[in-house]
Amino acid sequence: MFEAQISKIRIMYLWQSPCWPEFQVDLAALQPALAAARYAQGRSMGLASHLQLMDLGALELQGWADEAIATAQIEGEILQVNSVRASAARRLGMADAKALDRDARTEATLDVLQAAIEQSQQPLSHDTLYGWQAALFPTGRSGIQKIRTGAYRDHAEHMQIVTPRMGKPDIVHYQAPDSADVHAQMTRLIDWFNSSLGQTDGLVRAALAHLWIEAIHPFEDGNGRVGRALIEMALAQDLKTDKRLWSLSQQMWLDRAGYYAQLQVATEQANMDVTPWVQWFVGCVHKAADATWDHMQAAMRKTRFWSELREQHPQLTSTQTKAINKLYDVGPEGFANGISTEKYVNLCRVSRATAYRELTALCEMGVLVQTGVGRGTQYRFAPN
Repeated sequence: MFEAQISKIRIMYLWQSPCWPEFQVDLAALQPALAAARYAQGRSMGLASHLQLMDLGALELQGWADEAIATAQIEGEILQVNSVRASAARRLGMADAKALDRDARTEATLDVLQAAIEQSQQPLSHDTLYGWQAALFPTGRSGIQKIRTGAYRDHAEHMQIVTPRMGKPDIVHYQAPDSADVHAQMTRLIDWFNSSLGQTDGLVRAALAHLWIEAIHPFEDGNGRVGRALIEMALAQDLKTDKRLWSLSQQMWLDRAGYYAQLQVATEQANMDVTPWVQWFVGCVHKAADATWDHMQAAMRKTRFWSELREQHPQLTSTQTKAINKLYDVGPEGFANGISTEKYVNLCRVSRATAYRELTALCEMGVLVQTGVGRGTQYRFAPN
């Protein structure tokens, strides 16, 4: 009798609330997190304005690469780092376009991220979202499965997020609105997105936009990546910049358990108070800006290091420069106990005699110090 009664209870999702889509957010409770995130953003953008052109370009390149790799990783897709960096460098005008071998998945991901930034000055539209989703699947297939691209889903069966179980019914985590309702649902989202610019706090707006599109799940595939591209558009509009200085998706990937959990909690019940989701999202923005601050500080320290080193030792050879740069980048833990003659040979592609001579010269300059004897001889940076 009790089990029969439970079976009749209807599970309600976020979009089934009678108040949908009137999201409720406790701005007073969010104020400390919003203030901290805004401070972190401003601090990072202020420091970026003082970077040398080369360092700023490297920062943008890192931001593009991190975002593309992370947004794909969240969906279980692995992009090759070298391919992503090469494609991003080309888009930033930092590489020869003809010299690059292009990977289709990498290009598709970066096409969408680039479009989200470049189109941020235009109103959002159905066609905008169609274009992003179609770009992700240029063959019209997700893996080997043919899917509907450049349009919202139209299949009669329910769009569900499930965990399959061998020999048991699948666990249904979420069920999205029926396909027949998607266009009308997306029209409401698009109208709100365009009218809320400047009316709703930019970080809150980005958080709500992502949650909203994830709740509708309008496409057969690519919803997560399109949803995160919508975040990129919202943040570009908020900051009024086309510069990508940090990666929000990377922070989401680093806390992917939190990302999945927060989205699930926010969508699997008909509770329009989504303050916890927005709080988590704003925290990710804060972490992303702080990560960029740390990266810029490291870049500026490296610039100062090389400026002083070249001023003091203009006679450094190209191979010595390469070895020092490698030692600096890997840090104290990169080469255990320093770099050996053998490692210098392999890194710089020089003879053992040349390696020994150049390492000895670096010691005489006071750049490196020698430790150990015989086969145990190592070279590390001299103490400051």
